[in-house]
Amino acid sequence: MTTTGLPLDQVRTLLAAVDEGTFEAAAARLHVTPSAVSQRVKALEQRTGRVLLLRSKPVRPTPSGEVVVRFGRQLARLEQDAAAEIGLTGGSGPMTVPVAVNADSLATWFLPALAEAAGRLDACFDLHRDDQDHTALLLRQGRVMAAVTSSPEPVQGCSVRPLGRMTYRACATPAFAARHLSGGPLAELLPAATMVVFDRKDDIQDGFLRRLAPGRPTTGQARHYVPASESFTAAVAAGLGWGMVPDAQAAPYRAAGALVDLAPDQAMDVPLYWQQWKLDSPPLAALAAAVTRAAAGALGPV
Repeated sequence: MTTTGLPLDQVRTLLAAVDEGTFEAAAARLHVTPSAVSQRVKALEQRTGRVLLLRSKPVRPTPSGEVVVRFGRQLARLEQDAAAEIGLTGGSGPMTVPVAVNADSLATWFLPALAEAAGRLDACFDLHRDDQDHTALLLRQGRVMAAVTSSPEPVQGCSVRPLGRMTYRACATPAFAARHLSGGPLAELLPAATMVVFDRKDDIQDGFLRRLAPGRPTTGQARHYVPASESFTAAVAAGLGWGMVPDAQAAPYRAAGALVDLAPDQAMDVPLYWQQWKLDSPPLAALAAAVTRAAAGALGPV
């Protein structure tokens, strides 16, 4: 069977290779030999006249491959929706909806939205956690159907709607502030103080420093990397360094006196948007509605 000139068995094989990471794992999933996987991918590349996969470990789609992967996932979504609508489940179980979300949203307001959507749908969610500045890339690659992102520019084939803004504040323990940030202007002292950073994609601390002290270097100071949202806040509250903490997570620590806001008049707002494939898909529509409602109750207006 083919559609738009692309054989569906070859497209599904490409998807399996991308999802599983190797031709061997894709073969096990499809119950064929690794040689058959290789031959199908090669035949699809010959048909399109493009290299679709980089034969790395794991394999990765090229820009042309991302287009085919995105098409394949959208087609699979439409097939599932149509089957569900006419009652042909085929015993395949709940549908799986892959979604990209940033860690701070996941730790604060996003899970109630998933719980609401799951209560209305026969669906499971496959969450991909990444920085809000990078989740749109997962949409572009076809790895997810929807994403919470900081980008208002829609990925090709996607719609976008504003969710709200997440407010971050530069926080530290009173003891850390007294030891490292007293005796001079914050703009002079903070760039030299140890900071807590989520991971190497996390730029919000450096962004705050660039705004606080324009022209001063934002590299070279000691950094603790703590790649979990709740643990990041706990690390700041333990006195490891200063960091930009979301209001929702900082509030109980500040109320207890465990954290102080180092610059009360210089909070940083990160606007968040919901991007999803332009498909007439009931599961995506229900998820978008739940996410929008949850964001309206937890985030400030954009």
